[in-house]
Amino acid sequence: MSSPLTPDICIIGAGSGGLSVAAAAAAFGVDVVLVEKAKMGGDCLNYGCVPSKAMIAAAKHAHAIAEAPMFGVIAGETKINFRKVHDHVHSVIGAIAPNDSVERYRAMGVNVIEAEARFIDKSTVMAGQTEIRARRYVIATGSSAFVPPIPGLDTVDYLTNETLFERTRAPKHLIVIGGGPIGMEMAQAHRRLGAEVTVVEGFKALGKDDPELAAIVLENIRAEGVTIHEGSKVTSVEKRGKTGVRVNYDSEAGEGFVDGSDVLVAVGRLANVEGLGLDAAGIDHDRRGIKVGANLRSSNKHVYAIGDVAGGLQFTHVAGYHAGLVVQQILFRVPAKENRDIIPWATYTDPELAHVGLTEEEAGKRHGGRISILRWPYAENDRAQAERKTTGLIKIIVDRKARILGVSIAGAGAGEMINMWALAVTNGMKLKDVRGYIPPYPTMAEIGKRAAVSYYTPMTRKPFVRWLVRFLRRFG
Repeated sequence: MSSPLTPDICIIGAGSGGLSVAAAAAAFGVDVVLVEKAKMGGDCLNYGCVPSKAMIAAAKHAHAIAEAPMFGVIAGETKINFRKVHDHVHSVIGAIAPNDSVERYRAMGVNVIEAEARFIDKSTVMAGQTEIRARRYVIATGSSAFVPPIPGLDTVDYLTNETLFERTRAPKHLIVIGGGPIGMEMAQAHRRLGAEVTVVEGFKALGKDDPELAAIVLENIRAEGVTIHEGSKVTSVEKRGKTGVRVNYDSEAGEGFVDGSDVLVAVGRLANVEGLGLDAAGIDHDRRGIKVGANLRSSNKHVYAIGDVAGGLQFTHVAGYHAGLVVQQILFRVPAKENRDIIPWATYTDPELAHVGLTEEEAGKRHGGRISILRWPYAENDRAQAERKTTGLIKIIVDRKARILGVSIAGAGAGEMINMWALAVTNGMKLKDVRGYIPPYPTMAEIGKRAAVSYYTPMTRKPFVRWLVRFLRRFG
């Protein structure tokens, strides 16, 4: 065995967060080792965000053909070549992969070790046959699809996000277990690509989002032909014939079942902590992930955890955010703390669903109900009318001083529109700041401006304001 490596930083996991830390450290000339046992780019590039959004894009094109007659365009019958959809998805992965490759990071000066990493004590990691004794460690191992112990599930060839995008033939009838963001995105995409789709959700579909806006999205998905069983707990799965599958469930209405051709399990994710030797390193953890403080430091003061494995919000952009906080602390000794109130998220259904800041319920609790809720519908926007994208609304939550606490959007382009509001929430901006900016016409962004301006509408009816206007008119 060669002499131990003694880098300034050792990063375990080459997903979004780990790569961000490695690139930043290398840019400052810091000695950094990056350990990855599987594919560079992690879940997001290979099994998650990238392939799912590529499939959604293909599905949108199919849906656009179906909608074309509304615009006076007759495109004919939509035909889906699912193998070419598969090829499109993997070509997108291939186009992005070089940015996350071993070669690129080694060229940056990062020592990339392709092996499994595990702690053997509080300050030492073994990566294959290489011993590493770093000054600081960053665990960025991400998460994997959670497969619940449903009786009979192991008797069928079920799908998860790690196998879904390998298919070259469309499922005849896809049964999705789980109505969260991944489940609903893939349900709608497959429906648009020609499959019959049924979703079975134990509680409420899109249950972590604003109920009013989630209802808008679900109504549209149902209108496209997706069957959604909410409040239905899956009790067992069984084979039906040579290629079929049956999903049995219990609901308030009684026992039920769905027969289909394929099953996608999308009920959540588990942090990747197995095999890391966390106990040997004195790192507290549970099934949700590594326990960290607001500064992302674990119970071992030399070890940080970022992204999904840190047990918080599971989004790629959160891993990137965490990476910046950790780099700030390790390289510059500047204290930093995670602020979940400023983290946006988006679900890429159609219409899209996006949020940042406090929800209506959270804002009500924190501010004792002393909040205002502003709404503006897409149907009142000229661009939305021109695009025939009139389904949806924006909801803005402000405190008594008109400070923006949270924003939720359901509608076309919500994932893009939320960016401006994320900036507003992050910087503690008020409605007057939004009132003062000028959006180009016609754009969807005007929806938010109109909602903000509506806050001041009651002032036009105040007797004193009206008296003041009449008084000032006397002066010409």
